Amino acid sequence: MARAIVSLKYRPSRKLASVMGGWLAVLARETGWRGDLVVPVPLSHDRFRERGYNQAELVAHQLAGRLGVAASGKAVTRNRETGSQVGLSASQRRSNVAGAFEADGQLVARRTILLIDDLYTTGSTIEACGTALLEGGAIDVKALTVGRALGPSDRQFGKPTHTEV
Repeated sequence: MARAIVSLKYRPSRKLASVMGGWLAVLARETGWRGDLVVPVPLSHDRFRERGYNQAELVAHQLAGRLGVAASGKAVTRNRETGSQVGLSASQRRSNVAGAFEADGQLVARRTILLIDDLYTTGSTIEACGTALLEGGAIDVKALTVGRALGPSDRQFGKPTHTEV
């Protein structure tokens, strides 16, 4: 799992994103979660310029296709740059991303959102994005991630996971 997440993070692969989107589709069905819109956690502008793509967006589009719903990489955006979360404590991660996201009310109002990210570590990013989506008028936000960090090193990853925001 760790190799797959790191691989997609640094090399765009529609095939790998498709596999991961499939995993999340199974998880969504197992939990009974349905959404009106699939939304990826946005990258910082600097990180997007470096990579040229958002790995969570690749997975989100694959998931949306399997669930037969729309996906939007524009539904939530970063309204300020944040530093890397790697190596930060849980409280530092929360502070780093607090208020960093803004939702487009025209896209999210009165909708149930499936929020997608590649990795769940402390939940700080998911929580900050979820808060922005709810403030933007979303009815409900449910988060699905490809993996979950199991240890303090962020190099040990477990299976796909889910959480309610």
